[in-house]
Amino acid sequence: MRVHTSEYLENLKSLNLDRKAARKLGFPLSNQLVERELRIAQGTIDGCVKAFKHGVAMNIAGGTHHAYTDHGEAFCLLNDQAIAARYLQHHQLAEKILIVDLDVHQGNGTAEIFRNDDSVFTFSMHGASNYPFKKEISDLDIALPDGADDDTYLNELKNTLPDLIAQEKPDFIFYLCGVDVLATDKLGRLGMSLDGCKRRDAYALSAFAKAKSPKNNRIPVQCSMGGGYSPEIKLIIEAHANTFRVARDIFI
Repeated sequence: MRVHTSEYLENLKSLNLDRKAARKLGFPLSNQLVERELRIAQGTIDGCVKAFKHGVAMNIAGGTHHAYTDHGEAFCLLNDQAIAARYLQHHQLAEKILIVDLDVHQGNGTAEIFRNDDSVFTFSMHGASNYPFKKEISDLDIALPDGADDDTYLNELKNTLPDLIAQEKPDFIFYLCGVDVLATDKLGRLGMSLDGCKRRDAYALSAFAKAKSPKNNRIPVQCSMGGGYSPEIKLIIEAHANTFRVARDIFI
C-alpha cells in the first residue's frame, strides 16, 4: 500500500473489481491470478535483497509496469518494481532509485506512480506507436519509430544511458528487460534481431556494472523480465535466456 491504494488492493484481493476494471486486466480475475501477482511482487523484493549480495538478481516474471496506483491493465495487476522500490526506501536500503524500462511498451503505470517524486527516476525507451496509445510522462521518455533496427536502438541507448546514470547517481537500479523489442513480436512494432536484443542487455548491464553509487560502491541491479510475444515460444525463451547469460558473464 506504499504504491497502490487500499481500495484497489482490497477490491482486487476480494475479487470485487467492477466489470470495466476487471476487463482492463486482460486476464480472467481469480484468486490464482491475484496470488500470482503477489508472488511476482515478492520475487522482485527478494531479488533486490539478493542483488546487494551478488550485484544482480533476476525475476523470471515481473515487469508489470502497466499497473497504476489505483488500477491494473494490460496483464499487470500490481507494479512489482514500484513495490520493491518503496520497500527499499522504507527499509533505508536505498535512497535514489533509477528504473530503466526497455520493454517495447511504455511503463505508463510506473510513470504515474512516481510522478513528481524526485527520489525515483523513471526512464522508458519504447515504440512510439505501441500500447499504451495515451502515454504517461516518465522522467525521460524515448519513443522509437516503427521498424527501428538494432543500430538505431543501440545508438539511442548508448547516447543516453551512461550520462543518465552519471546524472542521477542512483544507489539502486531496476532493469525491465522485455524481449518484445524483437521484429518477430506480435505486440511490438520494432525491428530488432535476437542478437541485437542480446547486445542491448549486454550494453545496459555492463553500464550498470561499471557505475558507482554516491558512496563509491557498485550499484545493485534487479531485473524483471517483462514482455515477449513472438509466435515461436522457443524464440522468446532464447531471448530471455540471453539476458541471464549476459548477466552471468558480466557479474560473476
